[in-house]
Amino acid sequence: MKEKTYERENAYLSPYAKKSAETAGRLKEEEACAMRTDFQRDRDRIIYSKAFLRLKNKTQVFFAPDGDHYMSRLTHTLDVSQIARSLARCLSLNEDLAEAIALGHDLGHTPFGHVGERVLNSLSACGFRHSEQSLRVVDKLEKDGRGLNLTIEVRDGILNHTKDGAPMTLEGVAVSLADRIAYINHDIEDAIRAGYLKSEELPAGAIRVFGRDTSERINTAILDIYRESLGQPYVRMSEEKAAALDELRSFMFERVYERANKLIQESAERMLGELYGYFYGRPEELPALYRDLLKEDKFDRVVCDYLSSMTDRYAVSVFKRLYVPKEGSV
Repeated sequence: MKEKTYERENAYLSPYAKKSAETAGRLKEEEACAMRTDFQRDRDRIIYSKAFLRLKNKTQVFFAPDGDHYMSRLTHTLDVSQIARSLARCLSLNEDLAEAIALGHDLGHTPFGHVGERVLNSLSACGFRHSEQSLRVVDKLEKDGRGLNLTIEVRDGILNHTKDGAPMTLEGVAVSLADRIAYINHDIEDAIRAGYLKSEELPAGAIRVFGRDTSERINTAILDIYRESLGQPYVRMSEEKAAALDELRSFMFERVYERANKLIQESAERMLGELYGYFYGRPEELPALYRDLLKEDKFDRVVCDYLSSMTDRYAVSVFKRLYVPKEGSV
């Protein structure tokens, strides 16, 4: 089956695609799978990782929303994967590589969304960026400290998925674009559902370019990238669509993200600040994996490893256990 995949890729993929047989390999050599390409194998490793499972209980924008239809970090990740695969398919790029990068791009995200990321960045002398932490998760933290040993291309795409990143493959660029298309459009949907916005308040110019409906906006973005990038050594939007997407992004930061963040900022700062100080001063109370990491990594980094791995509800439960008196206690 693997050889058939190689044959199909050679026959049908763009000359600018990263073919599975041409991977730069893994950090540690290992026996190849007889059935799956290395990129397909990476995808499977990510899906069955503990960090991937935890994404279902991590905030995307709204913390503990009152309703079952809001985006979580997991549903956002699946959304990015779907858009990235659509882009890869229509541009004849490597869909397996794009999917693996997309599924792994947010594995290092903190509880409480970007608020949690900012809090850990301010607390740690090492700094904290979720893209760098996602790479650390797959390289070092998963599988009880052994890591997933992913391919160079998937690791690069995970690290460079943010707007300021420079991925080494077009598949990585497609994921970076898919991430922005996904979070802007579905965050708009969530903000309207939560009462933060009315659809008529969206910037008229951007809506004229993309459309008022979520599905229409995503389809317009994918079609624009297809028209702009097919057969080219790059993946990008047209200038008009890129400017309109930036306008929507700026609007969301001004009207939604900052407002939503303020609602949980104080609580997240207090909880993560107290937990950071507690475990920094009591390393013996860290789980075994993180105690072992202290033999080779700085306290700041390891405490951030543990706190960023927490889901929203687990962070709250640990804080309650440590700082909230139990009923009947004296």
